[in-house]
Amino acid sequence: MCASPSKPTSIDQSASPIGPDGWHAQAQRLDSPNFGPRPAGAGIDLIVLHSISLPPGQYGGDAVQRLFTNQLDWDAHPYFQSIRGMEVSAHFFVRRDGTLWQFVSCHDRAWHAGKSSYRGRDNCNDDSVGIELEGLEGDTFEPAQYLTLAQLCQDIGLAFPIRHIAGHEHIAPGRKQDPGPGFNWAQLKKLLDFPPQVFP
Repeated sequence: MCASPSKPTSIDQSASPIGPDGWHAQAQRLDSPNFGPRPAGAGIDLIVLHSISLPPGQYGGDAVQRLFTNQLDWDAHPYFQSIRGMEVSAHFFVRRDGTLWQFVSCHDRAWHAGKSSYRGRDNCNDDSVGIELEGLEGDTFEPAQYLTLAQLCQDIGLAFPIRHIAGHEHIAPGRKQDPGPGFNWAQLKKLLDFPPQVFP
């Protein structure tokens, strides 16, 4: 199991499948151009969970991958006009079947949180790892996604001193609602060995 987030000095980074370059050994890699350096001195201690599907509620295509790599055909679906020109990314994407994708090195700053504040700090992109779950806010998620997510959180916890896991809804309340009421926080807690205070 992963090192306790309450004891960052005990982290054994060599035990994590996230390598020194910040890439997960078991993830399908697809590099996004939408990232930047983290601010000097930023410590990665937050995991932010999101939900995404494009078009909303439609699963299984490659639209999310295309969005994160600036290759989405804005004319392919009417909904895409509402996000036309958007440049975003996340570190990880967990599909409905549990398949794991990675777009940005964990050492870099992905563009997933936007205007945000949590645990007394603003700009959560600076010191967080963003994980997108294929889904729709208000809808439920698949057992395979929880298993992959839990393992991924453990892997991240072995590589970085994670002290908090929150939803986009918690870091941008009123502006964002994902992953939403369909996400089972109790299930994630059961699958992880993180202390209760880590969760929202």
